[in-house]
Amino acid sequence: MNIVISGYGRMGHMVEQELLRRGIKPVLTSEDIARDLQRINAKDCVCIDFTTPEAFRANYPVIARSFGAAVIGTTGWDDIADKVKQAFLDNGTTMVYASNFSIGVNALFAAAARASAILKGAGYTPRIEEIHHIHKLDAPSGTAKTLAAIVAGSLGTEPEISSVREGEVPGIHTLTLESSTDVITLRHEAFSREGFAKGAVAAALLTEGLEGVHEFSSLL
Repeated sequence: MNIVISGYGRMGHMVEQELLRRGIKPVLTSEDIARDLQRINAKDCVCIDFTTPEAFRANYPVIARSFGAAVIGTTGWDDIADKVKQAFLDNGTTMVYASNFSIGVNALFAAAARASAILKGAGYTPRIEEIHHIHKLDAPSGTAKTLAAIVAGSLGTEPEISSVREGEVPGIHTLTLESSTDVITLRHEAFSREGFAKGAVAAALLTEGLEGVHEFSSLL
């Protein structure tokens, strides 16, 4: 499989390390995918994108038009999600996206959905706290927004989200469900970005023979 990494920052380097661990050498690592496309036959490649919200907003039409498939790990584009997904559908380019590619976080999503469904109507108030490194540009995080939507859909109550940016924290997400008699806490803490990279590469491998637009959690 031919892989292109769009966005060669910390996550891009981590994705490259995971690919090399699996014996896959990236065809291209790019800080500006629109500029570097002429160097490759993109239709034979899967693009793994970990850039910035601004870069992705500018580049998604190019990625949708040029690549055979794409794995989108960049967050911060919820407000144009319908346009982005339609662009990939219109171009017949497979897209796998996630607010978080960590397998552990996706387990948290599943646990939150189940717990919230059980507690619906039982007087529980949900709250979410997310903590990330100071370099993260979007707040709340895409993961926190996804978690909030899951809880709201199952519990019927929209959680309050608090965001903290400090140090080099890879990511901590905590959901509390509190009533007058008790509190339930679900928490995921990433020790490094390695889990995100492993999930993104796993998603890229899943695109072989896959068509359409898919959220990563639906493929697990």
